[in-house]
Amino acid sequence: MTIPEPGSVAAEYFPIFLNGALTTLGIVAAAIVCATVLGYVIATLRLSRIRALRIFAAAYVWFFRGLPLMLSLFFFYYTKPFGLTLDAFSAGLIAMSLNSASFFSEIIRAGLKSVNTGHLEAADSVGMNPLQKFLRVTGPEGIRLMTPPYINNCIIMLKESAQISVITVPDLMLQGQKAYNSTYNVMETLGVVAAMYLAMTSLLMVLQIIIEKKTGRKMGTTKSLRESVGSMA
Repeated sequence: MTIPEPGSVAAEYFPIFLNGALTTLGIVAAAIVCATVLGYVIATLRLSRIRALRIFAAAYVWFFRGLPLMLSLFFFYYTKPFGLTLDAFSAGLIAMSLNSASFFSEIIRAGLKSVNTGHLEAADSVGMNPLQKFLRVTGPEGIRLMTPPYINNCIIMLKESAQISVITVPDLMLQGQKAYNSTYNVMETLGVVAAMYLAMTSLLMVLQIIIEKKTGRKMGTTKSLRESVGSMA
């Protein structure tokens, strides 16, 4: 067996790693969008005045928060749910979205409940309709409070996306496995993969810092209030 020169694996397999990273970013971005929309729906159901809706939403959160992502991946890829045959990417996207929506819903619910009641009463006193109240009061105040735990969960999603390699989604982790199976240079291969994951998670961390600074200056958010929302999620 020929031992590869240092740096040769990174040079030879970098285009493959890059394609894997793009696949990772694509499925994570799509899952974040789907999970956010579904999470918002679940959060509003949990805040509903109708008891049956609150019970349904609470059951959803309990179910998906309590199950490992890996189990959901296997279910949607191997069992052909509802007679549907899903490709690996679709199965991974659905599993990640459903799983993450349970966490996002709690973050969104906590953020909505933390909106200053005085501001809501002021909006009512000037005759705002529900849509105006959401766009001008609930949305802006909730978003600035939800940002830290929301982006933190996005980072967790990106890291946990490595699990989709087990159902053959050609993400960064799977490309790394192929590279070290071919070269037997595990150290260098995993080093490159780790560096690329760190680069992607670092971008999200920088985004969080930028949003926190902008919304904090604009809205005057206190650190303790943001931390209270994070602890509720």
